[in-house]
Amino acid sequence: MSIHDRSGFLRKIALLRDSVPSFRQYPFNLNAVRELDELEFHPKVTYLVGENGSGKSTLMEAIAVALGFNAEGGTVNFTFQTEPTHSELHEYLKPVRGASRPRDGFFFRAESYYNLATNIDEMDREGRGPSVISSYGGKSLHQQSHGESFFSTFLHRFGGNGLYILDEPEAALSPSRQMALVARMHDLIQDNSQFIIATHSPIVMAYPDSVIYELTADGIRTTTWEETEHYVITKQFLNNRDRMMKELLEDGFE
Repeated sequence: MSIHDRSGFLRKIALLRDSVPSFRQYPFNLNAVRELDELEFHPKVTYLVGENGSGKSTLMEAIAVALGFNAEGGTVNFTFQTEPTHSELHEYLKPVRGASRPRDGFFFRAESYYNLATNIDEMDREGRGPSVISSYGGKSLHQQSHGESFFSTFLHRFGGNGLYILDEPEAALSPSRQMALVARMHDLIQDNSQFIIATHSPIVMAYPDSVIYELTADGIRTTTWEETEHYVITKQFLNNRDRMMKELLEDGFE
């Protein structure tokens, strides 16, 4: 059975290639975008992995904005804009949704999370409606450590039966917190949720019922956890620390 045959809030996205102005200009000149036709999503978890600069965040942002989320993160109800830096890629993506609609949704973006936390505090100071921070555990995200504030969002704001798009959620999480994140994901998946995650963490990308897409110089390919560079390098380092450290310190890393 293909991924496309299963249920899910978001089944796939398609690039409207005939409408793209030029594949020689950003963001369409990114290898992952230039070779993109359609990308199918697993009904539970879809991972995007790849080297820095491969286009993961650009693609994640475009998918989120095409679905109605704010480019800097949050729910579809967030409209703040700190800096208009997102690309036009979302205008050329066509989301193909499933038969059912999610009751909840969130675009979590590590690099702009500070801006999201600031906007929440500002909305509560203005007092135009119910307390926003109460949905995030009741304590200002700025009054917690970076990792605690990340996990407060995963734990308190994600309510289930939702579509959650996470861009590098491990950025401020310890290894034990990353494992707790996977456990929290499983609880939400059991409650009919779907995740799309860009990550560098072998722990976060280890959820078994999932698909992993690797963004490479040749485009996007399906891979397995054990075949990802993240897993291979981490395993080699842990199994051969002394030898690898000797090579790194004497020869450098390329």
